[in-house]
This record gives sequence, C-alpha cells and structure tokens, in this order.
Amino acid sequence: MTDPVFDPDLLSRCISCGFCLPACPTYAATGDEASSPRGRINLMRALQNGDLGPYDPTLQEQSSQCLGCRACEPVCPAGVEYGQLLEQWRDHQWKGRRQPLLARALMLTARMRQVFRTLGILRRATARRPPEQAAAPAPPAASLMLGCFEQIMFPEVSRAARKLVPGLAVPTDQGCCGALHAHNGDTATGERLARRLGKDLRGTIVTTSGGCAAHLASVLGPDGVREISAHLADTGATGELLVDGRRARVALQDSCHLRNGLGVWKQPRDLIGQIADYVELPSAATCCGAAGTYALLRPRESRRILEAKIQEIEAAGVDYVAAVNPGCLRQLRTGLRRARSRVEAVHIAELLARAVDHRPR
Repeated sequence: MTDPVFDPDLLSRCISCGFCLPACPTYAATGDEASSPRGRINLMRALQNGDLGPYDPTLQEQSSQCLGCRACEPVCPAGVEYGQLLEQWRDHQWKGRRQPLLARALMLTARMRQVFRTLGILRRATARRPPEQAAAPAPPAASLMLGCFEQIMFPEVSRAARKLVPGLAVPTDQGCCGALHAHNGDTATGERLARRLGKDLRGTIVTTSGGCAAHLASVLGPDGVREISAHLADTGATGELLVDGRRARVALQDSCHLRNGLGVWKQPRDLIGQIADYVELPSAATCCGAAGTYALLRPRESRRILEAKIQEIEAAGVDYVAAVNPGCLRQLRTGLRRARSRVEAVHIAELLARAVDHRPR
C-alpha cells in the first residue's frame, strides 16, 4: 500500500459548503467548478482514493492553474488549510521531470547563497559589516531577512528597511527562506531552508516579503517572524508624503499569503494613513496575478488578472500603489509601465522612508 498523498485529517475537513467559491479568483474567471477550492479538493479526494490516476490531465492542470492565494481559507467555516493541501498536491504532481522547468531553474538559483551575497553587496542591499558591529557582544533583538531575489531586483527595499529600523542586524551570509520551493513542489527543501535561515538570523526575523513571512512562520512559528509593516506598527510612521504640495493619495495591494496566511492586513493600511491619504481599492485583498512563480509559469492568466487590477488603480486617482511583497511589486510595475500610467508602484518600506525624508514627488 502506497503512502497517502494528502494528510487525511486536512482533506476530511472540507464540507463542500461552497463559501470558498466567491473568494476564488480562478473560479470567478472561469465559472468552472473544478477551478474552485471545493472542486480541487474533490479532485484531491479522487486522487487519494485512486479514482483518478496520479497523472490525470485534469489533476495536472488544476494543480498548476491554482494561484495559491489562500483567499479561500479566511472564509471557510470548517477551517480547511487549503495552502497545505496545495503544497502536498504539488509535491506529488510536480515530481522529477513533471516539475516546471522554469520553476526548477529558479529554485536552483535561489540556493546559490554566495552569488546572492556578492550581488547583494554590489547592489548595496547589504554592506560589509563594520568592525564595531562584528565585535558587539550582545545578540541582536531582530535581524533583517534580505530575500534572495529581492536584494538583486529591489535593493532599495532593504536599504529603506534599515533606515526605518536602524537597530536591525543584517548578516550578509544568509540564504533563501525556502518559500519558492514550498510553493513549487519541493516542500521538504522549503522547510529545510527555512530552518537553516532561522539559525543564521538571530532574534526576531524581520522580512520585507509577505510570502516569505508566511512561509517562515509556518515552519519556525509565528512568534519569531514579523513582516516589516507588522514590526513597524508598534512604533508607527513619521513624516508626511507630499505630491504637488498636498498629501499623497496611496492605495495598497495586499500580499495574499500575508493577509490570508498570517492575518496581517490592517497594519500596512494604518501606517500609510499616518503619512498620506489612504485609498482602499475594491480588489486590494485579491491576488494581483503575481502569485510567486505563477506570472512566469502561466503568463496569460496572470496578465488577465493584472489588467483588471491596473484599470482599478487608474480609476482610483492615486499617486502611489504600495506593495508588501517583491513579487507583487514587480507585477504592479510591469502592468503600470505597460499601461503608461503615472501611478508609481513602491514597496511600503520605500514609501515610509520617503515620508521620513520629506521627499516630495
């Protein structure tokens, strides 16, 4: 007898009530029951029971089509942990050559710790540790997680975080947190990398990535991990963000995993409201289509979601749209640039740092 694909307890919690359907972006786009959380769980049960073969085309398609945004979890009355089920599903479906080639390449790249360390220094996301810091006897209360791809693509985010929280330790020899692996069919490696990072970073881990925060919290426990807006909520924001002499109008795009996995959504809104006029987008809580590697693996579906989001941002008449996740930031900048929009997408750490510096647009 083969081992079950899914944790039986997790799989049995779904009562097929349908509360998840309105919350699911792929169901909203297709109207197809199979493209809903309830439908996908029925497919998981068919796989678990042997009613569908392990590499049935529908199983392959639906395990890939899901955004993994976990919007179904907060609305589920039975407490189904869909995110865990999806990871178990992809662990099974995306074995060996069935794992998307691009995802495999990204995961291999993310594990090249020395490469990211060197590039992080060159991009000034990190700095060589000064002698006095190296000799300090007291362990740090909190350490900044740089993020493997973030320190290369968006080094200004780490610099802003260090300005906002000067006491953060910033070790340069840190590696990937493993979120990329956990979401792409290699949960074991994802958990191993998270535990390793937990040993590398002393004190509370502060991260500027909502997706990384949720993954680390699931492995290391939520008490030792804080996304930067949740960390700053204790002290609040200072300064004011101005555009043409008036307070800036700022919208927010939630990180799906941060909001749906950790319940962090109010803190970034409060911080923005302290430095600017906050504008709530109707779909702020729904996925922007980035969804980790989704924008790269399924670009057409991702772009369709993004285009609707960009139209909404344009209609809101905002100056900035803030992101709390680097993947969302990249996605929003791509869409705004394509639309030739005057709205600027910025990470919330950058936004708050600009207000401190009183840098008008």
